[in-house]
Amino acid sequence: MDKYELTAPCHFGMEAVLKREIGALGYEITEVDNGRVTFAGDAAAIARANIFLRTTERILLKAACFQAKTFDELFEGVRAVPWERFIPEDGKFWVAKANSVSSKLFSPSDIQKIVKKAMVERLKQTYHVDWFEESGASYPLRIQIVKDMVTIGIDTTGESLHKRGYRKLTAPAPVTETLAAAMILLSPWRAERILVDPFCGSGTIPIEAAMIAMDMAPGLSREFTAEAWTNLIPRKAWYEAATEANDRICIPEALHIQGYDVSGEAVRMARANAGLAGVDKHIHFQQRDIKDFSSPKKYGFVITNPPYGERLSDKEEMYGLYRNIGQVMSANDTWSFFLLSGYAEAERAIAAGGSRKKATKNRKIYNGMMKTYLYQYMGEKPPRRKDLGDNE
Repeated sequence: MDKYELTAPCHFGMEAVLKREIGALGYEITEVDNGRVTFAGDAAAIARANIFLRTTERILLKAACFQAKTFDELFEGVRAVPWERFIPEDGKFWVAKANSVSSKLFSPSDIQKIVKKAMVERLKQTYHVDWFEESGASYPLRIQIVKDMVTIGIDTTGESLHKRGYRKLTAPAPVTETLAAAMILLSPWRAERILVDPFCGSGTIPIEAAMIAMDMAPGLSREFTAEAWTNLIPRKAWYEAATEANDRICIPEALHIQGYDVSGEAVRMARANAGLAGVDKHIHFQQRDIKDFSSPKKYGFVITNPPYGERLSDKEEMYGLYRNIGQVMSANDTWSFFLLSGYAEAERAIAAGGSRKKATKNRKIYNGMMKTYLYQYMGEKPPRRKDLGDNE
């Protein structure tokens, strides 16, 4: 199979966890940049990356990278690309998205028009036709221009990978599936330890945790644009990736994943979504206020996205909620807490709740255009299990 450069975009701040995921699939990382990881792979890698990767938004087949400071340079650069390698004569192609940062070319609509025109000129020469019906498979392009460097990727995914297909019902201000998975993968949580999301909303974090614990591929139940690219990817590659994904599913003997929310309607949504994901038997959802948090277990994990503006009416209410989180931390000092928040007073309010812990790390993450921080408060490590020959 031909080798390609494949680019996986992600939330800013999540590059390390995505890089780890791609490496675990066995592919060579060629570049890591802000909000994206590039790797080398064949046609089978396109199928496997779309089905298995949890923290990327899509997989782009990198078609070209060149400098352009004028529209003439953009036109000539695009026309020089061997588009016939990727797009068949009946292929439907267009620029789905174009963005420009710190570059002389900055008009998305003009960039889209010039690129389309140059591609048509190239393919006219190759296929010896003056008109393309574009009745076949879709090959949407995404163009990024940064400091006059043009990068063109063909979108293999289609609808964003964060849309796993299970979240039919959503509570206000939900965390995306990809970001929820990244929060979990950035923590040292393992399936044998209890995990609680006390602000579970529509259930995304508990559902993603259950899927991770079961090694259930996030893209197993959805479709991808590149499935129709029979000129590049044999159907066998998709069948083999899906078979591999099914074979890898393994349900641990005991899973202790819980989701709480003060809203009964949110809990109902979460249960329904967990059912659609096929993990409802492995998660306990309950209507409960954060103030009533309690567990007889030690060394657990709280991984959550507390409200920080969209779901709270005023600053005083927000401060009180984070102070309650601090009280929960104080009462559960062996537990580890991972909190995603854009609330500027989060650490101060948590400390006011009596928590003696200080954040061991806070990682800046852009949730869309909103700057947030993933606060990490590590608890005690559980004692090591004794060797079998020791007395217990």
